[in-house]
Amino acid sequence: MTKYSALSVFRHALSGNKNWGRAWRDPEPKSSYDVVIVGGGGHGLATAYYLAKEHGITNVAVVEQGWLGGGNTGRNTTIVRSNYMMPGNTMFYERSMQLWENLSQDLNYNVMISQRGQYNLCHSPGQMDAARRRGNIMRANGIDAELFDREEVKRRLPYLDYSENARFPIHGAIYQSRAGTARHDAVAWGYARGADQRGVDILQQREVTGYLWDGGKIVGVQTNRGDIRAQKVALCVAGHSGHLAHMAGLRLPVETHSLQAYVTEPYKPLVDTVISFGAAHFYISQSDKGGLVLGGDLDMYNSYAQRGGLPIVEHTLASAKALMPCVSRLKLLRHWAGVMDMSMDGSPFITKTPVDGLYLNGGWCYGGFKATPASGWCFAHTIAKDEPHEDNAEFTLDRFNRGYQIDEKGMGPQPNAH
Repeated sequence: MTKYSALSVFRHALSGNKNWGRAWRDPEPKSSYDVVIVGGGGHGLATAYYLAKEHGITNVAVVEQGWLGGGNTGRNTTIVRSNYMMPGNTMFYERSMQLWENLSQDLNYNVMISQRGQYNLCHSPGQMDAARRRGNIMRANGIDAELFDREEVKRRLPYLDYSENARFPIHGAIYQSRAGTARHDAVAWGYARGADQRGVDILQQREVTGYLWDGGKIVGVQTNRGDIRAQKVALCVAGHSGHLAHMAGLRLPVETHSLQAYVTEPYKPLVDTVISFGAAHFYISQSDKGGLVLGGDLDMYNSYAQRGGLPIVEHTLASAKALMPCVSRLKLLRHWAGVMDMSMDGSPFITKTPVDGLYLNGGWCYGGFKATPASGWCFAHTIAKDEPHEDNAEFTLDRFNRGYQIDEKGMGPQPNAH
């Protein structure tokens, strides 16, 4: 890895950074690879990194139609947590949380993880009972969880609305202290540099337009800049999973939706944690620059467009004001949307597909960013070993045929629930 002294950093800065070395190569593709990963977001780059680091498989290409991190990795609210309770999800997301906690050291790249904690607010006695059950399951699996009553939440978060006329009365909250945020761009860049240093080829501006076949087996991909052969092809394309699978003759149990996020003008330090507001499906944190980062619900219509509609803007900002009246005069600087494939039970797929040579990582719904490390780790294991790790053993396509859904209620609605 290139080393820079303080003097060289100063000299390069004055030169307009013209002499900086590339963080990763821009290679010409080889004629064939052991594995081609379609999708250069966090999940695809993490998969490539762990294939090389954990399994010694370095003859790998990551094929990205745009630029690295230009999809959902750069279009989310950066929250990381492991407060899941359903078998199949619980230990998977805890593995991800453990990987997050050491990711900067592992990559030798600061991903700016901030374990500022997360509060899931409860607005009724029934929600408090559900939170108590979730917390007990988490603690039984060695995952941190605390249940706070209204007075404790008010002491910790005094800027919320606790008045008698509050639209959503606060009864308490379940809290995970190890949860928090991470810098989404840095995650993509860190995994890209780590994979490149281990010999992975990162091929940007190459759109996959089809597959190469040998009988009934996929043996590579067709792109707008030529064919690339591979022994295995792995899909990590977020909201475009259904589109890419359709090219291989697969119909996935997913719908693609837009999910918006927002940031306000900078404000004095106020929100030093992450707050989830389940009654309105709203969440808020504060960035290092001072802007309040807001997230809301799906637009509830199918779309591949990275933009959202005004009704959800209104819904989200109304939720912010109902929860925190003090933010009502802040200006909204910008809003954006990512596209994601929503599975019918709210849980993902990390699995071999029925098509020989094709592997799938998708269906992440609301959980994609927080899952990035474990997703890559488990998908790399599945590709290398041709069998799942125990942490992703339930994330199969055939669970719907078997009638076994991982229905994680309380962690975000699914598209068929509306």
